[in-house]
Amino acid sequence: MYVGTLSFDLLLGDVRSLKEKRSVIRPIVAELQRKYAVSVAEVGEQNLHRRALIGLAAVSGDAAHVTDVLDRCERLVAGRPEVELLSVRRRFHGEED
Repeated sequence: MYVGTLSFDLLLGDVRSLKEKRSVIRPIVAELQRKYAVSVAEVGEQNLHRRALIGLAAVSGDAAHVTDVLDRCERLVAGRPEVELLSVRRRFHGEED
C-alpha cells in the first residue's frame, strides 16, 4: 500500500470575508474529490480570510498511480486563477515505512 499526501498553502485573491473564502475553497475541494477520488479538506488557516491550507491524501497499491494522482492534483490547484499557490508539501509513504 502506498499513501501520498499534499499540503497546499494558498493565498486567495480579492476575498474580504470568511464566507467569500468558503465560496472559493469549496469548489476546489469538490473538484479534487470528484475528479481524482482523493480525500481532501481545508486543514488550517480557517480564521484568516485570505489564506488557506488544504490537505489531500491518496491511497493505492501502485506507487506510480499515487504519484500520477498527486501530480494531477497539484496542477489543478496551481492552474486555478482565483488562488496563488504559495507552497506545496508532498509526502510519500511506502510499504517500508
